[in-house]
Amino acid sequence: MRRTSLKERRRLEIIRTACKLFSEKGYYNTTMPDVAQAVGMSVGNLYNYFESKEELAKEIMMTVSHWVGERLKSINEIDTDFKEKTRKFVESFFEIALEEPELINYFLRVFLVNREVFSEGCEGFACVASVITEVMVFLSDGVERGQLRNQSFFPAFTLMMGSIGGMVFLHSEGLLDKPLMEYVDDVSENIWRALKA
Repeated sequence: MRRTSLKERRRLEIIRTACKLFSEKGYYNTTMPDVAQAVGMSVGNLYNYFESKEELAKEIMMTVSHWVGERLKSINEIDTDFKEKTRKFVESFFEIALEEPELINYFLRVFLVNREVFSEGCEGFACVASVITEVMVFLSDGVERGQLRNQSFFPAFTLMMGSIGGMVFLHSEGLLDKPLMEYVDDVSENIWRALKA
């Protein structure tokens, strides 16, 4: 088992801390000195890890996408029918939203809102490639097995992720009348009915 180096652990600590700060205060209201203070290091040392706030913002998005993509990949590798996989996808996203709300809030409140920050180096889906790849695998495997309807990627992707993201957003705004996990069955059933062959 490879041991994570001190520098890599520190880098991940910076990413997690900055993710939380950007999510709470907003991208433009958070400074590199804010991040440095929150992780207990000098601003100069912080710049040894990330050359700019913009670079840090992009690295957060790529790291978050990788973490979420790994969870989705494990679902894709399960040998079960696609109705159950759909449920596991929804359940997994909702768990992430509850366990690490700053990750989802970062996507909703920083990445989607401040697209100008991510225009260079994060064009299209570059910064969220891990998640996109696993959703693509899920959809294409489902079509190949005859359980999902063959359709254009973007409408299918939007249907899945829009439904999930919408519920997470409503939860984060305190607008749901039940706990988020109580919606797993309804949301996954709606997605399944829309995607099934």
